[in-house]
Amino acid sequence: MNKNSYLRNKSDTKNRLMAGIYIHIPFCKRRCRYCAFYSSTNSTLQAQYVKALCRELESRRQYINETVETIYFGGGTPTTLSQAQLGAILDTISKNYSISNNPEITIEANPDDLTIEKISEMRTLPFNRLSIGIQSLNDARLAELGRRHTARQAIEAVKNAQDAGFNNISIDLMFALPSSTLKEWEETLAHATALCPTHISAYNLTYEEGTALYNSMRQGKVTPLSEEENVEQFERLIDTLATCGYRQYEISNFALPGYESRHNSSYWHDIPYLGAGASAHSYDGDSRQWNIADIKLYIEGIENGCPDFEIEHLSTADKYNETILTRLRTADGIPLAWFVQKFGNKLYDYLLNSAKPHISHKKLVIEDDRLTLTKEGIFISDAIIRDLIYI
Repeated sequence: MNKNSYLRNKSDTKNRLMAGIYIHIPFCKRRCRYCAFYSSTNSTLQAQYVKALCRELESRRQYINETVETIYFGGGTPTTLSQAQLGAILDTISKNYSISNNPEITIEANPDDLTIEKISEMRTLPFNRLSIGIQSLNDARLAELGRRHTARQAIEAVKNAQDAGFNNISIDLMFALPSSTLKEWEETLAHATALCPTHISAYNLTYEEGTALYNSMRQGKVTPLSEEENVEQFERLIDTLATCGYRQYEISNFALPGYESRHNSSYWHDIPYLGAGASAHSYDGDSRQWNIADIKLYIEGIENGCPDFEIEHLSTADKYNETILTRLRTADGIPLAWFVQKFGNKLYDYLLNSAKPHISHKKLVIEDDRLTLTKEGIFISDAIIRDLIYI
């Protein structure tokens, strides 16, 4: 497909609400030891899957009536698809949805997939944001995580993408890796910031039940870092990125000015989105819907005209809790005037009463009519959020 025509031939979006589309590509060449996302290393169904995905997108065009502002290809590893397959999905979206004049279109990629040839293919498509899963720039840690690339490959992938014209590149990092030291983490941060990505997502490693890493922990082969070491690495992350000009606009996300992820921000600000593909989730403001997490059954359901999915209708309490879980993680926090208008005085009083102990201990603060975490509060955000949840 022609990149320029995709961005040019779009309807006027003035005064219209925005929405997002998430595309799940559940294929990986090899499964990482920590990963709990739905994916498969069996690529034989890729062609059928893409056809089913396009049919789902065609059949659900009425799910979101707003103009689409962001499109995000996640996985799995979306770059396992061919140029033609990615182009077919983008063409289907273009033909069936109203796209804004300036959409953010992101694709996730692994460094070892980003050969110069693959990057060149990506540049022929309308992707204008690249999210590269680096995780670490220490070869020993990468091997422990089951990653397919080396630190050198990761650095070269970012540089090659920049040279090819990608000027909006996000990289993913993980901290508190088993056996890692603060010095190693500092070295990873130094190498990462030297690459000058526009965005950095940094996540605390979690041991998800059912993963290879979790099993190794249960068997005593892997020992998680202590809470003190974990906090030390997180604090070093925050301070280092702030010094380099990155704003922590969400607990795990840092961006140079103007490069915040518009797609991820939509999740945190109650904006509707359509999720297409096996295990993908959708949200229309009143309910959540998710597709079956099985590639074969997903394809069969779409081909037979009986898509396999579940749906949950959200109560006011559900919506309140999701607001706490998402908005409080952001630097913008919870705007209180908006909150009263949306949830009423009863839940507003409940929120403020639940927040009082944390405000008195300077873990939460109300400024400019917004409830936000302080820097100290960020380190215990999970506990604070639990206290604010409506039961």
